[in-house]
Amino acid sequence: MRDSNTLLDQANKQLASSKNTPTAAGQKASEQPLPDREAVVDAINQMFAEFELVYHNQYNKAFPTEEKLGYAKKLWFSNLCHIPPQRITSACHRAIRESEFLPTIKGILKFCEPDDRELGLPDSHSAYLEACRAPSPKAEYHWSHPAVYHAGRDSDWFFLASTAEQQAYPVFRRNYEQLCERVRRGETLPPPEAPALPKAAAKPLSPEQQKERMREMRRKLNI
Repeated sequence: MRDSNTLLDQANKQLASSKNTPTAAGQKASEQPLPDREAVVDAINQMFAEFELVYHNQYNKAFPTEEKLGYAKKLWFSNLCHIPPQRITSACHRAIRESEFLPTIKGILKFCEPDDRELGLPDSHSAYLEACRAPSPKAEYHWSHPAVYHAGRDSDWFFLASTAEQQAYPVFRRNYEQLCERVRRGETLPPPEAPALPKAAAKPLSPEQQKERMREMRRKLNI
């Protein structure tokens, strides 16, 4: 059997002839320098070797011949060539820990994304409790992540403080998940900003005005 490195090197030469046509997976990274080709090749070879050990029967069924293995490595390389080799290796180890089945390319790409813990994002319910319990002024509180503050602000602090969790948590969760998705895509959220001091102290709302404000919030949120 020919060495798998030879097969992948041959696939790389074929890919080089069409390098001006980026893959869908590589389009997002087209503006950044690609990782070292040989390092990516080594990471993919290591990944396949570990998959063979861990998913032995599934692996042999998926790649029963040298030809299919070579084609598979070519396909995987074309979809992973924009990812740093260290992240490919980490994704492989994460897949082995979390998946009972031989991962697909889509699965590895998902594992290549940083998880919420790595990004410092708490789960949605912990974030909700943090937003509800944070003292005022909110902008001066030491938040676990800016996404928690922005989700609380977008949900309305008064609404969170005066509404039962059964109704308030779904509103907060929706806003928080939208912000988390932006963070996962690489966006950096702005830090909390203290509002400018008013020229005159605001007059407290009367009980009737507070009720009207709550009714208006419920109409806007359709709850």
